[in-house]
Amino acid sequence: MGARWGINRTMAQIHALLFVSEKPLHAEEICEVLELARSNVSTSLRELQNWGVVKVVHHMGDRRDHFETLKDVFEMFRTIAVERKRREMDPTLSALRECIAEADPSNSEDIYARQRMKDLEGFFEMSNSWFEKVSRMPAGRVRKVMKLGDQVFTLLGLTGD
Repeated sequence: MGARWGINRTMAQIHALLFVSEKPLHAEEICEVLELARSNVSTSLRELQNWGVVKVVHHMGDRRDHFETLKDVFEMFRTIAVERKRREMDPTLSALRECIAEADPSNSEDIYARQRMKDLEGFFEMSNSWFEKVSRMPAGRVRKVMKLGDQVFTLLGLTGD
């Protein structure tokens, strides 16, 4: 499933293991359970920490780092969405704005292309605005909004075709 989300298999396996584990695990346990090389585990754990979905936990009397994933599913998806936006959408919007600025207003083909890019920019800006509002909401409120989803569509007459 990890490949479909754009992360490598090892990262996905480690995240899945930590997600279903009742207790934080140290790197050696992860290596043993998943039969992975220590270097791959270390690299993947660092990257998962960079994404903000795995954190280090210390146990009294044990000098090893233990790792756990975010427990709240809504918080986990918010963290992933924020990071994907930062890594993917923000650079795309910047590149799009550069292309719009470089379009020649005296060239008819550029005029059409510029307008299409402006339409796309408007979509990205609207999506970003909505995303910023939702990403700042507490997880409990996001849960409530999502549970209201069908009712909102019905209320606004957005069901069916």
